[in-house]
Amino acid sequence: MNRFSILGLAMFLLAPAGAHATALAQAAAPASPGASPSQEGLRIARAGSQPSAKGPAEYFTGSVRIDPLFPATAPSRMSGGSVTFEPGARSVWHTHPVGQVLAVTAGLGWIQRDGGPVEEMRPGDVIWIAPGVKHWHGAAATTGVTHIALQEQADGRAVNWMEAVTDEQYHR
Repeated sequence: MNRFSILGLAMFLLAPAGAHATALAQAAAPASPGASPSQEGLRIARAGSQPSAKGPAEYFTGSVRIDPLFPATAPSRMSGGSVTFEPGARSVWHTHPVGQVLAVTAGLGWIQRDGGPVEEMRPGDVIWIAPGVKHWHGAAATTGVTHIALQEQADGRAVNWMEAVTDEQYHR
């Protein structure tokens, strides 16, 4: 079955891949509710077939919703999810061992790399974050934002979480 517990969902988007191998194995199973019948080389995960989850307070400030798109399924190392930040919500500082791509789909967001200015993110923008670059991203102060986040795993990790973004850092 292709069922994602909140823990399993957070695992493929947020935590080390090896931490919940069972959840990934279940997610990769070819026959699942909401997925089309298995066809050689083709599988469709139907919209709404995977539950949304609240972004864990350990990794996010404010109200964040994560909607899974796909887990890393061997031989691919890439996972993806749609992340919605309510106004003022943001990630903690973090890095990605293989980098990250964000495709903004709605709203107005902010992103900052360590030592750089806070930059705006708008619908249609695609942001490439290089491997190992310390950064955070989230909604603007008064407007929410949604983006698709794509990241690959290296040595079983897709992200390295760090300290929270302070209000002073956020409002610069």
